[in-house]
Amino acid sequence: MLKAVIFDMDGVIVNSEPLHNLAYKKMFEEFKLEVSNSLYESFTGQSTHSICKQLCEIFNLNDDPNLLVQSKRKHFKVIFDNDTSFQMIDGALELIQDYFDNKITLVLASSASMTNIDRVFEKFDLNKYFKSKISGADLKESKPNPEIFVKAAKLTGHSKEECIVIEDSTNGIVAAKSAGIYCVGYNSFNSKNQNYDNANIVITDLNEIKFNKISKRL
Repeated sequence: MLKAVIFDMDGVIVNSEPLHNLAYKKMFEEFKLEVSNSLYESFTGQSTHSICKQLCEIFNLNDDPNLLVQSKRKHFKVIFDNDTSFQMIDGALELIQDYFDNKITLVLASSASMTNIDRVFEKFDLNKYFKSKISGADLKESKPNPEIFVKAAKLTGHSKEECIVIEDSTNGIVAAKSAGIYCVGYNSFNSKNQNYDNANIVITDLNEIKFNKISKRL
């Protein structure tokens, strides 16, 4: 029986991927990095620190990865504060409210920093729906490591068998499955060239997993 839903945030709840993309590009320019689209897409779902650490290794940078992290977050804040087109994903609020009304425990498990998570939750008044929020930026390992979802499942107060994860990235899906949790792969318009083969089900519209519909699948 479904008792808890663990949400990813970027690309599932909010249309933030374009903002992150622009912030990363500005950081790449600042550090004179030529990052291919395929390399950038392989990072989807990972924490900023994990990505910046890999960039330093790939491009043999002598810079501390934290300098890249600070640059990216600086650019993201400016973009976030000034982009009036930034909105929730179509159907995300309705889905959250549907689960909430059906007494489903909601937990957020995002690779975003807690600062960015709080920005989004305050902007769209989402805190009242969620029991807990967890940031991958505060953990030792980033997705595809399952650590974030193992911790998120514990925060729900229910067994892993009573939880599902909603993810839009290859790394997130691998992490959820490695944690032993049923995973919904959301083939989002904003998540380019991701692999959904390991997801239990794949959807293109959040309305496909309203409470009455997803309950019948479990």
